[in-house]
Amino acid sequence: MLGRAVSYWNLHRFPLLMVLSGLLFYWVAGYALEREDTIRFFCLYAALFFFCFKLIQFEKWNYRFLLVSGILFRLALLFAVPNLSQDFYRFLWDGHLVLDGLNPYLNKPDDLITQLGTDPYFAALHTAMGDLSAGNFSNYPPLNQLFFTIAALIGGKSILGGILTLRCFIIMADIGIIYLGRLLLKKMNRSAHLIFWYFLNPLVILELTGNLHFEGVMLFFMVAALYLLIVGRTALASLLYGASVVVKLIPMMLLPLYFTALGLRKSILFYLGVTGVVVLSFLYFYTPEFLPNYLDTIRLWFSNFEFNAGIYNALKQIAIQFDAKPWELIQWYGNLIPYLTVALVIFYTFYKRDSSLPHLINSMLWVMVIYYLLAPVVHPWYLIVPLLLSIFTPYRFPIVWSAVAILSYTAYANPDFKENMLAISIEYLAVLGMMSYELFRKRRG
Repeated sequence: MLGRAVSYWNLHRFPLLMVLSGLLFYWVAGYALEREDTIRFFCLYAALFFFCFKLIQFEKWNYRFLLVSGILFRLALLFAVPNLSQDFYRFLWDGHLVLDGLNPYLNKPDDLITQLGTDPYFAALHTAMGDLSAGNFSNYPPLNQLFFTIAALIGGKSILGGILTLRCFIIMADIGIIYLGRLLLKKMNRSAHLIFWYFLNPLVILELTGNLHFEGVMLFFMVAALYLLIVGRTALASLLYGASVVVKLIPMMLLPLYFTALGLRKSILFYLGVTGVVVLSFLYFYTPEFLPNYLDTIRLWFSNFEFNAGIYNALKQIAIQFDAKPWELIQWYGNLIPYLTVALVIFYTFYKRDSSLPHLINSMLWVMVIYYLLAPVVHPWYLIVPLLLSIFTPYRFPIVWSAVAILSYTAYANPDFKENMLAISIEYLAVLGMMSYELFRKRRG
């Protein structure tokens, strides 16, 4: 037994040392880091990304080693209170509202705090979620609300208990993604080890497991749907894709792309299944006030806020030279984005009549990439969607984006959260540079 352990150590010495170092770095990132300490955070993140690259390089055919490494990295964060995002406080608030029979789409935390504020637990959630979240209706879709409710039920009035429950859902979703993603890659005759660019990516581990964002749960249902489509289970695929929509709305934007891939008969079946899941999910919360409240909340994110934007920031700098008012620009630009998105999706739906799954995923990737290049708000965890999609395509620039998007956190080093335009410029120059290189290489090849 000892001889076997020594032999294994000799064969895998450097990867094992990187895993041990990674566990230490993830522990520091989860338990001993303030988001204002950007230099320390960037150093940790750069080291973790280096470990991700080298582990895949050294052990890409050792599925078990990489799987266990990714799980251990996530478990290192198991008891950490998220330190880069406060969204989870709203998750737990919404979950308790549903448990108490209240509708999170009709009740703002600020309006309820007078009756719930005598309870120290609710008072703590209300204070910690921030003024923006507390002053608006919930924008999280119904299946997300179900996860929040289960976390509230299991965790009770323990914030850590709720965090642990949410984190378990997210870790299980990531394990599901690596399982189904490998199967999908094999069906597409692509190297199965590519899925570890998702599973070991520090952006994925820190933003999903660490900060409890639900993009991974959404992507699990999306990847499951794609796999079922390739094996001919269209009806079941539609139900799972509908589930992805009611975790996060973003997959709804990609629905028209399936028309070309599936053809008329199958696409009708697919759209009916998705629609059924979405309608039934929202039906539980429906009242006459629900739809206007929900649409107003969604519209708010388009027309009032900006963060880590690419093209928008470039336009803003030009507009400032002509004395344009930034708050008027963001409202005008935010109102324009839905029309640009519709035009983009229509173009990718009909510009090339190719019904293959690789073409579908390629189109999904480019719609998401262009959308996020145009969007006025691009939180780093949003980029996990194009990151995962890229693994099933020949493009790797979303991996570069996942490495440099962390530069946007320089905003938290300023008391007024003012963005560092130099850092944002470096981020987008790196992404656009790698994108241009890959497109040029593909065109020449």
